[in-house]
Amino acid sequence: MARFDTNRSAEMEVFVRVVDLGGFTHAARKLRLTPSGVSKLISRLEARLGTRLINRTTRKLTLTEEGQAFYQRAVRILGEMEEAEREAASGAAPRGRLTVNCNIPFGMLHVMPLIPLFLEQHPDVTLDLVLTDTTIDLMQERADVAIRVGPLKTSRLIARKLGSSRMVIVGAPKYLARFGTPKTPMDLAGHRGIGWTFPRLRGGWPFRRGERTEEAVPPPVARASDGEVARRLALGGVGLARLALFHIGPDIETGRLVPVLQGYNPGDREDIHAVYVGHTAPLPARVRAFIDFLAEHVRVSDPSLKRAGDGKWKLAG
Repeated sequence: MARFDTNRSAEMEVFVRVVDLGGFTHAARKLRLTPSGVSKLISRLEARLGTRLINRTTRKLTLTEEGQAFYQRAVRILGEMEEAEREAASGAAPRGRLTVNCNIPFGMLHVMPLIPLFLEQHPDVTLDLVLTDTTIDLMQERADVAIRVGPLKTSRLIARKLGSSRMVIVGAPKYLARFGTPKTPMDLAGHRGIGWTFPRLRGGWPFRRGERTEEAVPPPVARASDGEVARRLALGGVGLARLALFHIGPDIETGRLVPVLQGYNPGDREDIHAVYVGHTAPLPARVRAFIDFLAEHVRVSDPSLKRAGDGKWKLAG
């Protein structure tokens, strides 16, 4: 005879959250429970199953072989349950609160102008838009979507590429008039740079020398918390900055910023992705609608740079 226990799916969900978030405390915060409550629930689950699922130490949690098997099956079952509920409610329009975290320059230039249209198309969605260059943990911050510029770290997040943009070293005309224009990467040692207040995967600026790629970077005179701050410091003549062309293209076109060392530019790009959690269950309609909307409407313009007859840099193509 089948046993009806309304707590079994809840036990599975708590267990999956503990594994995904790496601990009882983070899972408790996400589920709005106490860490002791989560611990007791996992212990009760293990007692009911008659086997240990998680090895607990003071530093981290690791799954037993049985725990790994149960986790994989639980993820699949929870996904099927979510899908069943969604199928029962098929035809419902996207609704509810949508939390989006976005890189500041990309958000200002490419996302914010599209928000009125998205909300007009989906009037039952309420949007929380957070602009920051800090990489957040989507599950801990309870964000639905994050838009990230640059290399992605290995994770369980699903990524959808929105575009890419080349990197360019630039300086304001008044900075170049004062300190001169660097002719080779070696000249950067005598220049002033704009760095970052947060760690970057690559410490130096890459340059192409024949078949080789080398790195150099001017000593930082200022550090910025995000790309827009770095751009404004560069516009003020503080120092040289290396920024994405999608961000500073208009500044180059108007002459407010001047590209330097283009002959050594390796042509590397920064990819732009929308990332979201999607491995445990189907996406909510509001999240799917927003990601599809971005894929349809975002256009990252990345033209080539050429010198005009007057010696000024122009965007072409």
